[in-house]
Amino acid sequence: MPVVNRIAEFAEEMKAWRRHLHQNPELGFECHETAAFVVARLQEFGITEIHDGIAQSGLVALIRGRGAGPVIGLRADMDALPIEEATGADHTSLVPGKMHACGHDGHTTMLLGAARYLAETRNFTGTVALIFQPAEENGGGGELMVQEGILERFGIETVYALHTEPNASLGQLSTTPGPIMAAVDTFEIHITGQGGHGAMPHLAVDAIPAAVSITQAFQTIVSRNHNSVEDLVVSVTQIHAGTIDNVINDDAFVGGTVRTFEGLVQDMVERRMSEICAGHAASFGVDVRCIYTRGYPATINSAPETAFATDVAREICGDALTAASRTREMGAEDFSYLLQKRPGCYLFLGQGDGAGWHNAAFDFNDDVAQVGASFFARLVERAQPMET
Repeated sequence: MPVVNRIAEFAEEMKAWRRHLHQNPELGFECHETAAFVVARLQEFGITEIHDGIAQSGLVALIRGRGAGPVIGLRADMDALPIEEATGADHTSLVPGKMHACGHDGHTTMLLGAARYLAETRNFTGTVALIFQPAEENGGGGELMVQEGILERFGIETVYALHTEPNASLGQLSTTPGPIMAAVDTFEIHITGQGGHGAMPHLAVDAIPAAVSITQAFQTIVSRNHNSVEDLVVSVTQIHAGTIDNVINDDAFVGGTVRTFEGLVQDMVERRMSEICAGHAASFGVDVRCIYTRGYPATINSAPETAFATDVAREICGDALTAASRTREMGAEDFSYLLQKRPGCYLFLGQGDGAGWHNAAFDFNDDVAQVGASFFARLVERAQPMET
């Protein structure tokens, strides 16, 4: 895998950074120790313009190039997941019930590697804005950083990010113009009937049949209300009701997730869920309350920046390990908030065989860290070249 020679020289140091981060995971917005580690490394690299405390524990660091020019933003997420690690690795998490099961330790390391190289060489014009973000997994740290004005405050004009991808070819960079990851919404259905004795159902109003019927009816949204050539997922992931075998419970709960790429599809799903719930309330004689919550929007790459990023990827990985039109994912990503405001590109970096995302056996593959760091570095040098 072709990488920048200087970055390859400190690959072992990058491995040590990554494994330190892996052993010390933090959740959500509480990435204070992770941020402190990042700041210490940046200061070692001679980077002095560091702005911390953004979105509680996020930070933006600036590296000035040689001459005037635009500002390019490179983002890495820092937070872990509430999972008990089962990798058995020597560098396993030291924090019970928390682990880096989605590679954010690797993302942070790759951006640190690029930062070290760029701070040493400054072989570019303009400015690089290094964005270290908390709370990607569940909290919308990217949205909060945007709301707190990082794009305007630092004059960021374009944005790029990488995400590791298990079970994709080692060192492959892949992306696609347009939507690459879905919008994620959630729904909660609260059904209230009237409890009673299990032997006397005629004297009660049972919420469970309504919950079961609503669950089944929701499946028709995809199969009968939606154009089959477009992507849509409606998944019921929770049903809760009852406590004992001879009691008809007062209430029931149905919950789940919706994944879409188009706002009109979101509107349709929300409307149909409300209609289905209203109909079932009347049919079963229960009270039904439908709460539909819109979460991260779809992650949509801009075409020119994606073409450019793909060209840089070919330089680093070669044609065989560059995919310019990958299949879009139904997972979600809060880098979408940055892409709503600025043109840019989100890419995946293959890390070979292994456990998948959000799995207790997942571990970032240190062999690809230098590939990601090299991509970021060359992206900057190509986007904002020195005058010849």
